[in-house]
Amino acid sequence: MNKPPQVVVIGSLNMDIVVEADRPPLMGETVHGNQVHFIPGGKGANQAVASARLGAKTTMIGAVGSDAFGAGLLQALGQEGIDVGAVKTIEGSHTGVASIVLSQGDNQIIVVAGANGQVTVADIDQSEDKIAQADVVLLQLEIPLQTVIYAAAKAKQLGKTVVLNPAPARELPDELLQNVDVLIPNESELYLLAKVGAEVELEKAMDMLLQKGVATVVTTLGSKGAAYLTAAGESGLVNSHPVQVVDTTGAGDSFNAGFSYALAGGAPVEAAVSFATKVAALAVTKLGAQAGMPTLAQVEEFIAE
Repeated sequence: MNKPPQVVVIGSLNMDIVVEADRPPLMGETVHGNQVHFIPGGKGANQAVASARLGAKTTMIGAVGSDAFGAGLLQALGQEGIDVGAVKTIEGSHTGVASIVLSQGDNQIIVVAGANGQVTVADIDQSEDKIAQADVVLLQLEIPLQTVIYAAAKAKQLGKTVVLNPAPARELPDELLQNVDVLIPNESELYLLAKVGAEVELEKAMDMLLQKGVATVVTTLGSKGAAYLTAAGESGLVNSHPVQVVDTTGAGDSFNAGFSYALAGGAPVEAAVSFATKVAALAVTKLGAQAGMPTLAQVEEFIAE
């Protein structure tokens, strides 16, 4: 039997405080909410859960605070079979929090980094043995940028495939991009990274990032699917799948995890993108980023349909 793909996720763990309302408030306005949910989140943890649900042997590297939220997040990841031995608990710090207003099928999010802001280069060095076992190392930008830069370089030194989800959006130095095998921005993140306006053709903007040393760019396009471009000149557009959208919070995270899982299992880029679009389609049909992540059986059933 083939061994399961091994994915190491280096990133954030948050408690998502999700308030449902008929519409978001305007600045200075108070509106009545309908429900509140306390849901384990953080881009890193979301991607780890999605990866584990698909069957990858998944390790999480990050930090939580010494509060009830931190203990709850570690317990939630442990229940998914994720190795949390490299998630440190920082005494006296609070766990990262995301405040999410969910209305009209979309969301507004404010993130407070908390312990996520204290994931250091030393933590990456201490976890080198775990990174060395990975097929794919998956990164995002909710921990300090210097740590992300160092982690990507360390993973490349160890011969690993590095996937970077450049969210939340910010400009990135070439020294990071040169160590990225697959960059997975959404459309607005793509144009920010390429430092061009949206009037520039999508493929041109993607090519500008290839010129900076990225090997492959995959741009998620929401309901339009995802486009990809490789340094070898392969390109294409993979359509999305029409579903009843309940909550888009974990859409990007599920896509990144689905892609990384498929890539870690040896799939070529186009097949990995196709698989990821199906994972993301299923993820948005349920409330909550982590709760909505599908299992491999559910994805296979969706493909069969």
